[in-house]
Amino acid sequence: MELLSTDAASLGRLDAKRQLAVLLAEKARRRERTKLLRLYPDEGPLRRELYPKHIAFFRAGATEYDRCMLAANRVGKSFGVGGYETALHLTGRYPEWWDGRRFAHPVEWWAAGDTSETTRDIVQAILMGPLESVGTGLIQEADIIGSPSRRSGVTGAFDQVHVRHVTGGASLLGFKSFDQGRKKFQGTAKHGVWLDEEPPSDVFDECMLRLMTTDGLMLCTFTPLSGMTEVTMRYLGTVKTP
Repeated sequence: MELLSTDAASLGRLDAKRQLAVLLAEKARRRERTKLLRLYPDEGPLRRELYPKHIAFFRAGATEYDRCMLAANRVGKSFGVGGYETALHLTGRYPEWWDGRRFAHPVEWWAAGDTSETTRDIVQAILMGPLESVGTGLIQEADIIGSPSRRSGVTGAFDQVHVRHVTGGASLLGFKSFDQGRKKFQGTAKHGVWLDEEPPSDVFDECMLRLMTTDGLMLCTFTPLSGMTEVTMRYLGTVKTP
């Protein structure tokens, strides 16, 4: 066999290459599971100063409880704004530069999209990663406690997830969708809600009620594809939020 004729030096080089391949694979695996810690760096091609509107949105959270990133598609609304801030509040892993709202305790949070499928394919994937590699989203693998509970009737969709907070407690993240209707958004108080895509006005109002007793945060990220709707006009100043 060819392997038997290989000298010791060649075997050593082969073994070193295999070890390097293993180390590179582990480096890639860890990088894939620490996205939250690497966004908006001080320097480099993705440095923070290149995203002034995103940073202004975060900063406004220190004084405004209700914010919306109303913008075009593919500008980082969902991943870089709604998902990013939601993951920070759930874990308490705020970067040093963060001058927006901070919670000093675990939180209860909702994240919702327009349908069950888009919530699973976009919102859930951003926060948790794909179903086959949970822990590669903005919430890193080490911060996911146990196995997420599943949502009945929707293949691969999560219902609730417990997230480790830096204080030692656990935050609770619930996934919802607008097509469930307003009544599914009734219930207990929340510290925050992230609505990805424009919600129906009754769902929006119900979510706002969940935040009243907690001084909670509303995060909306959407492109106004339906024109000047009631929710869109609230953020443009035509209709005031009750």
